[in-house]
Amino acid sequence: MSTLSEFPISARAAAIDLERARRWYDDRLGLLPEREDAGGVWYRFAGETWLYLYATPSAGTAQNTIAGWEVADIGSVMADLRERGVVFEQYDLGEVPMIDGLADFGAARAAWFKDSEGNTYELTEVR
Repeated sequence: MSTLSEFPISARAAAIDLERARRWYDDRLGLLPEREDAGGVWYRFAGETWLYLYATPSAGTAQNTIAGWEVADIGSVMADLRERGVVFEQYDLGEVPMIDGLADFGAARAAWFKDSEGNTYELTEVR
């Protein structure tokens, strides 16, 4: 019997306005879709991971993080994204210090941003 752990997984991001979202992903994240289908577009990342951006009127209703990247040198990645117009969220995480959009959990640091459709993404650097 096979288990799901044997298969790759990919994330989904909803967009009310697919063309606006595609422009945002290109302009702000520097991402171009690798392929398209009738419902949306596919972005490829390291390790054969994928993000599917698709049109739906329910986009932006999730209040949680929908996907994230584990990065090296999170400060540098954040600086590059800020130069492209990405705005990082500032949360009250109680005892966890968060300065200028960067939370320090000790063993890891993390930052979150929203796309043009209200989807929340995370950047994480594990120490």
